[in-house]
This record gives sequence, C-alpha cells and structure tokens, in this order.
Amino acid sequence: MDTSNWSKSNEQSSTFCKPVKRLSSWVKGGDCCKWSGVVCHNSTGHVHQLHLAAPFPAHEQSALGGKINPSLLKLKHLSFLDLSNNNFNSIQIPEFFGLLESLTYLNLYRARFQGAIPHNLGNLTKLQHLDLQSNERGDIKATSLQWISGLSSLQYLDLSGADLSKATNWLQNMLRFQPNSSWIPPFQCRNIYLAHWHLGPKFPQWLKFQKKLSYLDISDAGISDFVPTWFLNLPTQFYYLNLSCNQLTGGISYLNVTTTIDLSSNRFTGPLPRVLSTLGVLILSNNSFSGSLFELVCNSSLTGMAALFIDNNLLIGEIPDCWKYWEYFSYLNLANNNLTGKIPPTLGYTNPCMLNLRNNTMFGELPSTLQNSSRLLMLDLSENRFSGSVPAWIGDKLSKLVVLSLRSNNFDGHIPRKICDLQFLQILDLAHNNISGVIPKCFNNLSAMVATNKTNNELSSSYFVDSSIYLSALLVLKGRKDEYGTTLGLVTSMDLSANSLTGEIPKKIGSLVGLLSLNFSGNLLTGNIPYNIGNMELMESLDLSMNRLNGDIPSSFSNLHFLNHFNVSYNNLTGKIPTSTQLQSFENLSYVGNHLCGPPLTKNCTSKSIPTNATNNGRNSEGSKVNWLYVSIVLGFVMGFWGVVAPLFFIRSWRIAYYRKLNHIYDKLYGFWATMSM
Repeated sequence: MDTSNWSKSNEQSSTFCKPVKRLSSWVKGGDCCKWSGVVCHNSTGHVHQLHLAAPFPAHEQSALGGKINPSLLKLKHLSFLDLSNNNFNSIQIPEFFGLLESLTYLNLYRARFQGAIPHNLGNLTKLQHLDLQSNERGDIKATSLQWISGLSSLQYLDLSGADLSKATNWLQNMLRFQPNSSWIPPFQCRNIYLAHWHLGPKFPQWLKFQKKLSYLDISDAGISDFVPTWFLNLPTQFYYLNLSCNQLTGGISYLNVTTTIDLSSNRFTGPLPRVLSTLGVLILSNNSFSGSLFELVCNSSLTGMAALFIDNNLLIGEIPDCWKYWEYFSYLNLANNNLTGKIPPTLGYTNPCMLNLRNNTMFGELPSTLQNSSRLLMLDLSENRFSGSVPAWIGDKLSKLVVLSLRSNNFDGHIPRKICDLQFLQILDLAHNNISGVIPKCFNNLSAMVATNKTNNELSSSYFVDSSIYLSALLVLKGRKDEYGTTLGLVTSMDLSANSLTGEIPKKIGSLVGLLSLNFSGNLLTGNIPYNIGNMELMESLDLSMNRLNGDIPSSFSNLHFLNHFNVSYNNLTGKIPTSTQLQSFENLSYVGNHLCGPPLTKNCTSKSIPTNATNNGRNSEGSKVNWLYVSIVLGFVMGFWGVVAPLFFIRSWRIAYYRKLNHIYDKLYGFWATMSM
C-alpha cells in the first residue's frame, strides 16, 4: 500500500493538534484504510477521501481543532477533503491546501477558519466543489478573487459570509459588461448565487458560456437591460431561476425552468410567459404583465403548481374556472390588477393556504365552495365589490384563519357569531362595508388576540426552502396604510370602522389584551366607553371617533403607555381628559367635537366642571348628584301633595272645616283692603 509511510508517521495527535475520540482508530502502525473517515481506492489502496466533518450540531468533544499538519501533502491521490463544521479556533486556511493537486472536493463550511483566503487555491484545476462559507460574516476575507479564474473545473462555489469588499477589481472586470466583455469563464458551474452583487447595468454576457447551469440567482444586481434571446435559448434546463429586483424590461415568451421562477420587481411587459408543466412556483409580482389568465390557469398539464404570485400587474378579464387541475396548489396572490367577475367555484376546491384578490373589481357573493379551503391562513378580498352577508361558515369551516380582510366591499347583514370561533385569528378587517347590528359580545373568545406573546410563526416563515418570499398583507393601522411582510405574524388588529354598527361597545372587548390596534370609528355606537379597554396595555392605535358615545374618557386610559395613534373625536363625551404622558401628547383633533376639557385642550376644567370618576365605569359623580336632586324634589312634591289633599278628599268634616277657614281668611283680607282704599 501507498499509505504505510503516512500511517506510521502521522497519527491523529500530530495531524490535528486537538485529538478527539472519533479519531481513536488513528493509531501508529495500523492500516490507515481502516481508520475512521478514511476512504481508500479498492485496487490501489491509495487514500482518496477524508470525511472528517463534525456531526451537526457539533459538540466540543467531537470537533477537530488546532493546527493542521502539512503531512497531508503526502496523500498525492487525495481527491476529497471535508473538514466542515469543525472548530479550528480562528486559524487561517492552510496555504498548503493549494498544493493538493488531486482535489476535486474541498469543504471548509463553518469550520471557524479566519483571515485571508490563500490565493494558491486557484492552482486546484481539478476542483469542482469549493465551500468556504464562514461562521460569522467577515471571518474570512479576500483581497482579490482573481484566483477563482484558475478553477477551470469548478461547478459549485460558496463564499457566503466572506468579506469581499476589497475584491473590487475582480467584480468589475469579471461580472460587469464592460470593454473586456469577451472574457470566457474557465469553469462550468451548476449553481451560481450572486444576489446583491453589482453586475449591471448590462445583462452578464459571460453566462452564455455556462452550459451546465441549473441554479441561477442574480437578483438585486443592478441590471437595467432586456433579457437577451440567447439566455432564453440556453441549452441548459434551470431548476431555479431568480432575476428579481432588477430593471429588466421587455417580454418573456417562454422559460425553460422546472421548479421555481422569480421575475418579481422588474419592468417586464406583455402576456404571461409559457412555462414547463413541472413548474411549482411562479413569482411575477410587481411588473407590467398584461392580458388574461386563461392560457396559464387552464393548462391541464400544470398539475404540480404550488404557488402563483402575479400581484401588482395589469391583468384583465375574469379568473378562469378551471382550477381543478391544480391539486397541489397552496398560494395565490392576484392583488392589484384589473380582474373582474366572480370568484370561480373550482378555486375553493384547491384548498389553498393563502388567497389574496385585493384591489380588483370583482363582485358577487362568496362561493360556498370556499368552505372546502380548510387550510386557509389568509383570506384577503379587500377593495373589491363583493356583496351579500359575511358567511357564517367562515368561522365554522376556515378554522385556521390568521388573517381575514373583507375591507372596502359591499357586504351587509350582521357580523356572524361564528367568527368568534376563529382561535388563530390575529387580523380581522371588516371596515368600509354596510354591516349593521351589534358587535358580538363573544369577541373575547378570539384567543389569538388575547395572547400577549406571539407564538404563531405561520405568517413569519418563508413559504419555500429556496425562496425568501413571505406572506404579506396591506393593513390600515395607526391611521395609515402599510404593507406588512416578515413582521405580519407579530401584528394583531381589529378594524370594524365605517359601517352601521349599533348598540354599546361590549365590555368584554377589554379582555383582548394582545390587540395592538382597535378601530370602531364611523359607526352608530352608543353608551359609555368600557373602562376595561384601559387593560389593553399593548395598544398602539385606538380609534373610536365619529360615533354617539357619551360619558367621559375612562381614567384607565392612563395605562395605555404605547399609544401613538388615538382618536375619540365627534362623540358626546364630557369631562376632563385623564392625565397621562400619552393622552396629553395628541393634538386637539383627537378630541374635537365633544365637551371635554383639560390638557391638551385649551378649555380649562372649572370648579363646576364634571370630574372623572373611574369607579362609575365612564360615568361622572356630579351627574349622579343632579339626578338624585330631581328625584328628591319629585318625591317631596308627591308626599306633600297627597299628605294634604288626600284627607280633604276622603274626610268630610275636615273638608268643611277647611273651607270655613278659607272663608274666614277671605273676609279678613276683604275688610283690610276696603279700609286701605277709604
């Protein structure tokens, strides 16, 4: 065997300064082909591979560390070296690795190396796989990346976390379309990940020489150009293609991609591209694609499609009713287009996790087939022309809902009590409809709005392993409209504003202590503001304006320390505004149209003003005294009147004596006035 010299002179303690138990088989005089992690050629006995990656997650007792002995150079036939996930205690990547000329695979993934990447790694002309991903950003550095041009066999390169800020020359000459654009890469890559690198403004021409490419991410690369015809006609078949967040223009007729396409946030125009039948994810958001959905949706071969995002485009016409082929479908976002018509019945049978049709011109009642969408986490039908009552089956059948937005439609009727059964509901938006009746008292059963610790991660996790797309929703909070994406899972909100709701605000609404935003404005609500709303101490936005509420602002509102939007204007509120840091920080417009006094208003509360009495749950003590005064007057009159009149009415002798007395008084008064007149 060609391994005897190495095995005799390089036991584990000398090859790696920090010995570990998993190398206990590495003993002097033994057959190194039987050592743990060593793979030898069956016929020649040469050491071909060293599998020395630490198990994940790595433990201190299992990770290799210390310095690496150059005796590894004696392994002339070593083609595979894996030291990933070890702990080499911040030493530099050994320069002699660049002398292991037979290497085709080198994996130093998260092995805690630090310092500059040795340029002589570029001598490894047979190297196909190189992984130098660091544990912490900037652990490893590169003053130049020119050495990569020597890796003529390279198929996989990972420099994630590396500090490449000093490698500007290579970036400009190798990855930009500039005068030296005739450069032909000396390697054939299968995977290229250059997201957030500056490759533009021209589309990188060197990609035309990559004949084996299957994974390409050049998103956010500053490219302002057409997608060249040669790129669309490459012989390679991509399984992942990401060109998002550039300034790419023109039309795309066909894409030869098997799994995932992301062309979002560009300036593409024309009809939707034709795609392969195996495609699972198609993301075309934020472009100017136009035309109909018919050819795409009614393609019976698209049986594996899981996600379709074509929001913020120029699509027209109706949504076709041919979704029966999409049996693995999970996510649909067609928001902000010019779509019309009704929701097709077959869409409900796809049982998606997300359905977003916001801001189109769709109409009609919700199809009963949506009851089959039991996996729905988000249902956003806002800013359309849907009508009818809010179906009770939403609370019964769509039990996993986290986001329900029916805002700005023509829904009428009452809020169904079944909504209270939605245990995971964090966002309820029924604003700007024609809904009447009372606010359900059972809203306190919405347990996700009661929880103060947000543990639901469904909305905060990315949809897919190889895509950084998150569920997002357009919410009106704090008086403004904002898009919430990665933080959506942390938001809890209830908005019933601009309807025709009547009755009082349920006192139990104060038990929703996890709510961040509550908006009941623009209704016909009466009665006092519940005192226990002051228990909702996480509240950031509270709007009760333009109702018919009376009484005072409860003193418990002094506990709302996180309020940054507050409005109780145009009600019948009276009394002094409670004192707190937050309540005095709002402008007069938050209180206008009432009979309130005290800061921040200029109207002072005089001694006759009505003081706040928190124990009366929004009522005032002085008002109670006035009421009792009137009661005592009435009772006194009744008792006095009947105490005198009743005996005269029922006792004849009293009545005769009473009238005689009156005649006697009359005679005296008459004689007195007659004497005075003489």
